[in-house]
Amino acid sequence: MILIAPFGVTSGYVTVAVAYLLTRAGVSVGQTAALVALSYVPHTWKFLWAPIADTTLTRKRWYMIAVIVSAVGLAAIGAIPATPTGLALLSVVVLTANVGVTFLGMSVESLMAYCTPPEFKGRAGGWFQAGNLGGSGIGGGAGLWFAQNLPAPWMAGAILGACCLLCALGLLFIAEPAATHRVGGLGRSLVGVGQDLWSVARARVGLLALILCFLPIGSGAASNLWSAVADDWRASADAVALVNGVLGGVVSAIGCLAGGWICDRMNRKGAYALYGVLQGVCAVAMALAPRTEAMYVVYVLAYAFVTGLTYAGFSAFVLEAMGMGAAATKYNVFASLSNMPIYYVTRLDGWAHTRWGSGGMLYCDAAAGLVGLLLFVGVLAALPKPKMATAPTG
Repeated sequence: MILIAPFGVTSGYVTVAVAYLLTRAGVSVGQTAALVALSYVPHTWKFLWAPIADTTLTRKRWYMIAVIVSAVGLAAIGAIPATPTGLALLSVVVLTANVGVTFLGMSVESLMAYCTPPEFKGRAGGWFQAGNLGGSGIGGGAGLWFAQNLPAPWMAGAILGACCLLCALGLLFIAEPAATHRVGGLGRSLVGVGQDLWSVARARVGLLALILCFLPIGSGAASNLWSAVADDWRASADAVALVNGVLGGVVSAIGCLAGGWICDRMNRKGAYALYGVLQGVCAVAMALAPRTEAMYVVYVLAYAFVTGLTYAGFSAFVLEAMGMGAAATKYNVFASLSNMPIYYVTRLDGWAHTRWGSGGMLYCDAAAGLVGLLLFVGVLAALPKPKMATAPTG
């Protein structure tokens, strides 16, 4: 939870603090959504460079490199004016910082895969995502509060970056597992990574996990735009910072822990699909509710809790499907696919808001989840079920 927090802080600072400041400076919701979606691009394609983390250096060394890059990136984002004129440079720095933080995630995911017994995969996924979403809440809420109350704008990013560096102390309390998949030189290790990945993809549970990750079920994409659309509910800056920040992070972290606990007690694919349904219901209820600050607070927090459930369900299912071996590569193939729906649903939600307003955005978000669920049920029915083992005849 502590080690992955900088991953969430980097995301939250962009999606909450920077997005709010941009819209207040006259940047449209559509342009803001494009910047937020851009921050997800490295997380969509990170499986391409995940083998580097699996075949070079140690997990702890990659973590230290990545956390330094993340801290510098946060400081740079805070120093660039969140205005229409600063948008181009801001986009470049946001993209670069998110490329760096992918290696931080890879190192933590690999450590988690090796250090977690099978019966605790759900709870491990819950704690992992609690750090991710909790960090996102801190990065967003604290980042926005700092930006609005400190004397100089650059201080917000610098303080968050320093906090991220402190998270590296968590490495002192976890052992570096042996890299059993590294055999021979770099070339042979890369071949071994490819073989390990293929063995997961051709298994039924691995194929289902890959398909499920790509579908827009439980993406939580609307949460990337809460600060950008806050004016539609007449929500104040303090309310936005509270529910999209520390309080929202705590609520989503609780959702992660609950979701992980549930996943250890039922079918993990079914739990993930169920969480996606709950998220759609929450979006529709928010669309039907009055446009007041109180309703904004209630439903953003409810959406945050359900998003915590879905993220924990994702991690639990992936940990179950992937095993160990080249853990960074395998986890990031799943994670990359899962970020694709976050990217395109965020863009879709931004387009829907421009065309139909906040209600249309929420209905669009729920409809995307429903379509994804129907597609997954169809795939589940189409794939052949594993053959039951039979006892030998006498």
